[in-house]
Amino acid sequence: MELAIVGLGRMGGNMARRLVERGHRVVGYSRTRATVDEYVPYGVAPAYTPEAVADALAPPRVVWFMYPAGEPTENAIFQFAPLLQAGDIVVNGANSFYKDSIRYAQRLQEYGVRFADVGVSGGVWGLENGYGLMAGGEPDVIAHLQPLLRDLAPTPDTGWVHVGPVGAGHYAKMIHNGIEYALMQAYAEGFELLRRKSEFNIDIAAVAEAWRHGTVVRSWLLDLIAGFLQTDAELREVAPYVADSGEGRWTAHEAIDLGCPAPLITLALHERFRSQDEQGFQYRFLAQLRHAFGGHAVKTLDG
Repeated sequence: MELAIVGLGRMGGNMARRLVERGHRVVGYSRTRATVDEYVPYGVAPAYTPEAVADALAPPRVVWFMYPAGEPTENAIFQFAPLLQAGDIVVNGANSFYKDSIRYAQRLQEYGVRFADVGVSGGVWGLENGYGLMAGGEPDVIAHLQPLLRDLAPTPDTGWVHVGPVGAGHYAKMIHNGIEYALMQAYAEGFELLRRKSEFNIDIAAVAEAWRHGTVVRSWLLDLIAGFLQTDAELREVAPYVADSGEGRWTAHEAIDLGCPAPLITLALHERFRSQDEQGFQYRFLAQLRHAFGGHAVKTLDG
């Protein structure tokens, strides 16, 4: 097949490379010429303007967007939309809110352009290992995209799924990331408990490595944990700040809207919020309140 990938960041650029390696013709476009040029040695055909992208593809065109979710993706899609024609397909591979993808699809109908939302998982390892793909869209659209999905996935028949109509792909990716929040939080709490049991002097890197083999909690996340703990088990150079990229918030809101209990995912999100409070007001507030009602000692910043 041939397609354009718009947005050659870490994910988009590696996806372009993987598809080129598997025989597809990929036209690459990004906001800067230097970024586009970076992928030319890998066989990506360069395009430096949206018009050049449209001219480089034969109808029906497939234009796959890999910009950050929200305004960057929306602006890019509708910058390209007037250059496309009826029957072309726009694929939104950003981590967009599923309702935004539904809205994009409705707007693109004005141009006769078809739409698919594809949640993409795999991070920086996807180039080598393949990506997990959750696709939403009409069956004929997904059928047209199937050669791309099969070659982006770990194997042609595993790691990708047509979840349902437009919006379903990003809905599944949203829930996937909510689960990811909770799993990461559970690992973090467990290793903190191991580390704090000072009288046992537990080698947490060794435990992580042992758990990778034969245990119920083995996973790819645990493989990554074992890797970085071998390098620095105290994580001395890492600030205690954990960003949340949006999907956890959307998942928590969805749980409320559906009346579906999701306490672990929601609590994991709140723990990320807690790490982002650089002033630590809640902890200082609690310490002072304990002092007020019970006379408990309060530590000051000077010790």
